[in-house]
Amino acid sequence: MSKKNNRRWVFMSVSLIAGQVMAQQQTLTYPESKKVDTVDNYHGTPVADPYRWLEDDHSAETKAWVDAQNKVTENYLSNIPFRKEIRKRLEELWNYPKNGAPTKHGRYYYFFKNDGLQNQSILYRSATLGGTPEVFLDPNKLSAAGTTALGSMSFSKDGKYFAYLLSKAGSDWQEGFVMDVETGQPLADKLEWVKFSGLSWKGNGFYYSRYDKPDEQSKLSKKNEFQKVYYHRLGDPQEKDELIYVDKEHPLRNAGVDVTEDERFLILATTEGTSGRELWFRDLQNPAQKEFSLLVKGFANEPEVIDNDGDKLLVRTNHNAPNYKIVLIDPANPAEANWKVIVPEKKEALQGVGLAGGKLFLSYLKDASTRVYQYDYKGRLEHEVKLPGLGTAGGFGGKKEDKEFFYTYTSFITPPEVYKYDIATGVSTLYNKAEVKFNPAQYETKQVFFRSADGESVPVFLSYKKGIRLNGNNPVLLYGYGGFNIAVTPSFSVSNLYFMEQGGIYAVVSLRGGSEYGEAWHKAGMMEKKQNVFNDFIGAAEYLVKAKYTNPGKIAIRGGSNGGLLVGACMTQRPELFKVALPAVGVMDMLRYQKFTIGWAWAVEYGSSDNAEQFKYLLKYSPLHNLKPGTAYPATLITTADHDDRVVPAHSFKFAATLQADNAGPNPTLIRIETQAGHGAGKPTSKMIDEAADIWAFTMYNLGMHK
Repeated sequence: MSKKNNRRWVFMSVSLIAGQVMAQQQTLTYPESKKVDTVDNYHGTPVADPYRWLEDDHSAETKAWVDAQNKVTENYLSNIPFRKEIRKRLEELWNYPKNGAPTKHGRYYYFFKNDGLQNQSILYRSATLGGTPEVFLDPNKLSAAGTTALGSMSFSKDGKYFAYLLSKAGSDWQEGFVMDVETGQPLADKLEWVKFSGLSWKGNGFYYSRYDKPDEQSKLSKKNEFQKVYYHRLGDPQEKDELIYVDKEHPLRNAGVDVTEDERFLILATTEGTSGRELWFRDLQNPAQKEFSLLVKGFANEPEVIDNDGDKLLVRTNHNAPNYKIVLIDPANPAEANWKVIVPEKKEALQGVGLAGGKLFLSYLKDASTRVYQYDYKGRLEHEVKLPGLGTAGGFGGKKEDKEFFYTYTSFITPPEVYKYDIATGVSTLYNKAEVKFNPAQYETKQVFFRSADGESVPVFLSYKKGIRLNGNNPVLLYGYGGFNIAVTPSFSVSNLYFMEQGGIYAVVSLRGGSEYGEAWHKAGMMEKKQNVFNDFIGAAEYLVKAKYTNPGKIAIRGGSNGGLLVGACMTQRPELFKVALPAVGVMDMLRYQKFTIGWAWAVEYGSSDNAEQFKYLLKYSPLHNLKPGTAYPATLITTADHDDRVVPAHSFKFAATLQADNAGPNPTLIRIETQAGHGAGKPTSKMIDEAADIWAFTMYNLGMHK
């Protein structure tokens, strides 16, 4: 065993109980992580990868390492005196009825509900609004541990059939099934090897996307290639499904199709990664058109078909409009010169467009808060949807014949509320309000702005108990994502509420790389400009210190997936600025991420080490490769899952092994590896509460907070 791996760190924890200070010493011994002599040559630069063996999560050696790490972590957490109290309070907060917005299909209204602590929400239906509901589909009965989750789902146009996808243990791989709505009985139909797919009905069947069956090892370690689009006719075995599209020249392109509501147009969208989209179409009323025809060429922009208006197509696009606009395209003459602008680009970024009652519902972001407007198909503004405040609203959609629909609203201190919207009048009426065991009047959210390293103005949401004092000593949880054109907007979390309840400030940074301010904001935080994202996050921490909200000894940073990369990069660049780091399912090895499962698709966001110029900037910030021996790093709790087949757990494994070897300070470095779980989607409630309790126990323990 190497000297570094045999280190025994002694650290102090302080807990205030009954006014007395109790000091507890623990001795922490990390499991041995052997090193192998693996060196890769990147364009003339040798880079060692001593923990390459941890990439094989099927090996007995890796499994033994996982078991040993989990034992050390559990032992550490079990000695935190207030861990059980945290879990108890989290369970109390979590235990409230959660009702989704109803949608109507056929003669029934459908909605999701969780009584409080059920592992998965149940899909109910009722014949009338407010009528006695009956269970339509209960995912909790599909697995003993509640780890089978419902994914994409779709009702046939006549409401007689329900197609849905299920994933197990958090995997991205899904299976498809069909149910007879009237009887509630499943049909014999079953689909396998579905991944990254929707379900779009046409007549007596639906379209979906899948891959060929992989071998066992390639489920995790090899690239997903040649995604295919099929049409499944009800009653047929999967092997009879009709192949609609495959690109044999470009194995790494993804493909999916949608059908317009009137079932006239079949829209094919192909992508080369997570950014950029090319659109094709088939007019299903034209028997002469047997193949897809090009609608919008190239992958430089993000066009999407909203709907058809007769024989023309409404398209949301950022072509020459970074904040997006809506144009009308004639498929018979799709050249850009013939496009007609229906809704021009605005100062705010157009995030999406919903359809209902023959109207368009445009959702914009103003400083990361939702604004919604109702337009007709000709681009005439009819109503602004009045929202309660600084928050996030979603679910604006229905059918052309609908007179009303339901949407949800939430904020950092407002549990989800469901509103009924009257399309003719533009009036919203509260339909359902969640009742959580806390008083929202005791909390507040405000938005502040600071200047990042290059002078860009960046917003931060701050949520906390009213009456907070700017004494520079408040504990802060700083959260961010910053990538893939994804906006981080206000949302309610009982887990974050718990931290605020204990006197903490929950701070969310609207980082570049997201879509908060349109495509220009996204591009300012991707590829060679990715360092802007880290500078924004670091700048937010520095601002909070300067404004006397907190100090470096009271700041915890948290993020997941691309946000895990964010935490890893910032803690390696500025370890002295943070006391606690919580990277979850993070992309930590920026030189090899593209070699696993769907990782290749992220190259349009990050760049790839296969490219000599891109390798240079990736190496500069890759968390795994910027850990330095002899450096004091923040107290770190890395979280990942054994079934994560999106950001494979090897990222977290190798980062943990390296950090444990390199950390020269007194702070602990632990990794918590969830079993029978994946990247995060569909995680059962019990596992979410367990994880939240462990994260807050670790965070509060190391920030010097007490219960």
